Amino acid sequence: MKKLTIVLVLFLVSFQSNAQEMRTQNQSGFDFGKGLNFSFNDGAYSFKLSGMIQPRYQNIKEKGTEANNVFSAKRAFLSISGKAVNEKIGFFVQTDYSQTDPLLDAWISYDLFKNTTIFVGQKLSFVNNRSMNNYETHMQFTERGYLSSSFSNTGREFGLFVESKFGSKIGVVPQLAVTSGDGKNSFGSDSRDTDLGGLKFGGRLDVYPLGYFKEGNQNATADLMYEDDLKVVLGAALSKNVGVSNSVGEGHGNFELFDVNGKSNLPDYTQMYIDILAKYKGISFLAEYVNASAENLKGIYTDATSSTILAPTQISEYLALGDAYNLQLGYLTRSGFSFDVRYENIASEFDTNTNAVLQDSSATTFGISKYIKGNSIKIQAAYSSIDFDVAPTQNSFELMLQIVF
Repeated sequence: MKKLTIVLVLFLVSFQSNAQEMRTQNQSGFDFGKGLNFSFNDGAYSFKLSGMIQPRYQNIKEKGTEANNVFSAKRAFLSISGKAVNEKIGFFVQTDYSQTDPLLDAWISYDLFKNTTIFVGQKLSFVNNRSMNNYETHMQFTERGYLSSSFSNTGREFGLFVESKFGSKIGVVPQLAVTSGDGKNSFGSDSRDTDLGGLKFGGRLDVYPLGYFKEGNQNATADLMYEDDLKVVLGAALSKNVGVSNSVGEGHGNFELFDVNGKSNLPDYTQMYIDILAKYKGISFLAEYVNASAENLKGIYTDATSSTILAPTQISEYLALGDAYNLQLGYLTRSGFSFDVRYENIASEFDTNTNAVLQDSSATTFGISKYIKGNSIKIQAAYSSIDFDVAPTQNSFELMLQIVF
């Protein structure tokens, strides 16, 4: 009996020791905005489950028509991510269940070097304008800007992405991408709905002349972290999409053009972006410029019989061509209230073509937001007015609640 008691004591001590060791190695926790996090083997492996919901009310009125009221779940995100530190591998999957086609992001990453990471899969691309690079949880207004929606759809691409980061006092961030050129889920719903055209090649270079933003402040336009010193990032992005069949190169099969033999002959599409973002003690200023142009237009016919050749300005009826700029100014108080204003202007490349995808127009947006617990919980209201040269003015008001969990 004495021996049995000694054995039981030793077993209990050993079990308690192992349990204590497991508690130090494996951890879990939940917080708004940070999701449900699991960490194993002293942080060597991590796993995160998170999401976001955005219920909203919207009132849209076009001059001369009755207003349209919308009550809906604007976005309903669910994301899963993980990291294996020693293996240098990570993954991220994000879906939006408010959409009929919910998959947004699905990629695997590998840390090639200390400051360089390779991503393979479907990802929010960095070759668009800066505010388009921010995830939907970090938008300064209730909706992306008119410039963003005119030259992009979701901003997602499928392909290979390389991101690097160098320096500290002066930061340099070069990024390169080779994608399918047909946007998200670019290979269609089944094997018969194949990718069209060639690949899309693009890159972005960001320079931080005064050093990087605070951690958690680099992926938003608003100054969420209250920069103590003036911080600025200067950026430029360029992409060439070989053979497009979507107005902004984020889809396929939306139109078809032909050569003299009746075979598919799609134009090339180039976008160039220049932007600057500055932050200081709650104040943020963003300026963006874009130019979109088309190439490979010789010998293109609008029908397979080669009876109608593409007219000089007709390509603007298929592609979003022209220039645009966006100016945003915001101030976030320490109590969490944000006051923001945005002005955007779009100039069509062929303003005499009234059937062009882009029409000369301008948009003004005013926004008020209340941030609760950082960016995790916020209430946003925005009023926008879009003035078209050849169409009635459109006014909209939107009230939205965001919860990131």
